[in-house]
Amino acid sequence: MYGIAAWLAVHIRMRPRGSSPANTPPANTPPVTILKPLCGPELELYDCLRSFCDQAYPTFQIVFGVRDLHDPAVDVVRRLQREFSAVDLHLAVNPMQHGSSPKVSNLINMMPLARHDALVIADSDIRVSRDYLAKVIAPLFDSQVGIVTCAYRGRPRPGLWSLLGSLFINDWFMPSVRVSALSGSRAFAFGATIALRRSVLARIGGFHSIVNHLADDYRLGELTRRLGLRTVLSEVVVETCVHEPTLGDLIRHELRWLRTIRSVRPIGYSLSFVTFGVPVAALGSLMAAGDRVALVMLAVTAIARILLHWSVRPAGTAPSHLLVLPLRDSLGLILWCWGFAGRHVHWRQDRFRVQRDGSVRSAREAREVAHTVSAPPIV
Repeated sequence: MYGIAAWLAVHIRMRPRGSSPANTPPANTPPVTILKPLCGPELELYDCLRSFCDQAYPTFQIVFGVRDLHDPAVDVVRRLQREFSAVDLHLAVNPMQHGSSPKVSNLINMMPLARHDALVIADSDIRVSRDYLAKVIAPLFDSQVGIVTCAYRGRPRPGLWSLLGSLFINDWFMPSVRVSALSGSRAFAFGATIALRRSVLARIGGFHSIVNHLADDYRLGELTRRLGLRTVLSEVVVETCVHEPTLGDLIRHELRWLRTIRSVRPIGYSLSFVTFGVPVAALGSLMAAGDRVALVMLAVTAIARILLHWSVRPAGTAPSHLLVLPLRDSLGLILWCWGFAGRHVHWRQDRFRVQRDGSVRSAREAREVAHTVSAPPIV
């Protein structure tokens, strides 16, 4: 049963080959450039970015990138430059758009300021510990490693919708990744952290090779695996702040994730209904008209679900959160079904259509293409 497999998977922590058990970096640790694409005044942005500036690592550079000098994130970067004057912090401001993905366009614009061969890309809403950089970089000493990526946990802001959003990450998404990793798959990569060598990035065509992909993190992993290089899931688990002000925000956010997963892994997505164990088992029990075996399976599935939640919950989580698990799992199954009903997603203030190859077009561009294809020829 999936619930039991997920519970076991989160308890098995595999140390990546090439990583060091020590918290201090080895003497030959390479200098690193951290790339931080930014957009807007995100919650806890200062605290998240500050955690990257305060690293127990000998030599590193951080390049922040924005499209507009008036972006509120610029004030946060200037504050950090004053506070960490001894750290090599740079800001790239460039409005040039290179493709459909604003984030990847930002990364392309930031690369001229990147000075080191070891690169770490991390989303703006990620918070890390002081030993993060040393541990994440360690597997790159193995020349057969293409990228290193990190699992992450969601810490909710106050409110039901934020809590449900964090449960989506902690209780559903990351356990499914752990199950996949335990079975030997490495078909994943997360924007929470991607570390790779500049030479590997050049071999796959640089950031231009993913400029039309909303799932740019997954695509980076896929392209490096095509080179015969391994993807390593780091022992490091980072943290993200989950803020979903309304039910509509929550639905739009999760539909974007689900439809993106569907586009890049259609078979896996179709089979992932088993990950919504309790509502699926409840439906099965209902269809079996209360059959004793079906009821026993429902009880076992519910117990496994509670154990999984208890294992992955962040420290300080209230036991009362158990009461929202039925709502969380039922909503997850509904949104999974809804994910089949279209290909449009929302990202920040933009609306995109996800193509079958995982690339995206803005909704306006997709309409123009459809109109061009359907228009009668001019003779």
